[in-house]
Amino acid sequence: MAKQRDPLTVDWIEMIEVPVARTPKPGALDIGVQFRHVLSDLLKASPLSRVMIAARMSELLGQEVSKHQLDSWTAESRDGWRFPLEYLPALEVALETHEVLTWLADIRGAKLSVGREVYQMQLGKLEQMKGELRKQEAAIKKLLGEQE
Repeated sequence: MAKQRDPLTVDWIEMIEVPVARTPKPGALDIGVQFRHVLSDLLKASPLSRVMIAARMSELLGQEVSKHQLDSWTAESRDGWRFPLEYLPALEVALETHEVLTWLADIRGAKLSVGREVYQMQLGKLEQMKGELRKQEAAIKKLLGEQE
């Protein structure tokens, strides 16, 4: 007998946004200008000044980062200046964010999970596995004539 679905209960699996890997079109991953905008927007939104952000990054990296460098990495007119990937963790710590990594993950069709989200996702995966195991158990019992 098929189970009737309760229209008032939302299935948890329907609530999960599953990222889908994308196959980029030629040139679609030329993200230089977009990346500069993401960095610039984060720096503008921060309550810290660029001097303070540069100082925090310098402390975290153990090498000097200046306000001038931050300005150059975010200016569209400074095409020759590129933000060093190895500085990204220090920038995100200084800004207390994961937005750049989240943005980069989204470009590739992935999702960044941080902290408790990881446990919540693992619990969801375990619930799904338990459901699959129950289905397999029922199918085997049916084959053995132990129908429920």
